[in-house]
Amino acid sequence: MSEEERGPRVVAGVSGSPGSLAALRRAAAEARRGGAELLVVIAWEPPGGDFAHRSALSPLPMATLRLDAGRRLLGALDTAFGDAGPGVPHQGLVVRGTPGRALVETADRADDLLVVGPGCRGTLHRWLFPSVARYCLAHAVCPVLALPPSPLSRELASVHRRIRLGLPLDARELTEDRS
Repeated sequence: MSEEERGPRVVAGVSGSPGSLAALRRAAAEARRGGAELLVVIAWEPPGGDFAHRSALSPLPMATLRLDAGRRLLGALDTAFGDAGPGVPHQGLVVRGTPGRALVETADRADDLLVVGPGCRGTLHRWLFPSVARYCLAHAVCPVLALPPSPLSRELASVHRRIRLGLPLDARELTEDRS
């Protein structure tokens, strides 16, 4: 079957983060709108990378790590859609590798649509974990839909900062309408 006969595809990666779940929901909506198949990708690597895994005294079997990734993928689908599922034909793919590379290699056709979430915005997190969205935007051969961060994410980060610094927090501030 040629690529043209297979039909359009929408690809989304999941990690279980709120941003990846938002991307998954949006990808399902785009797949419904375009009559496309939804490919849900979770990437996994051995903890610490291949070298650290091979040199560990008693490393977990690779099959166990892959199975755990598959469970996280199913959990993300359940969290995003519940028992009803995404409402479109879909496949779950467990891919060994970094998230950005796994998504770009899966969305390898010009008529695919790759949907990515906003990722984490903290400076330390960005330094430790390169941006999946930036990698996809730089390397994808198909259109990439990058979701903006949720308006609530900034407020949640502010609350976490205040708690971490031991600053007072009035819960009424969180419920007041600021529009």
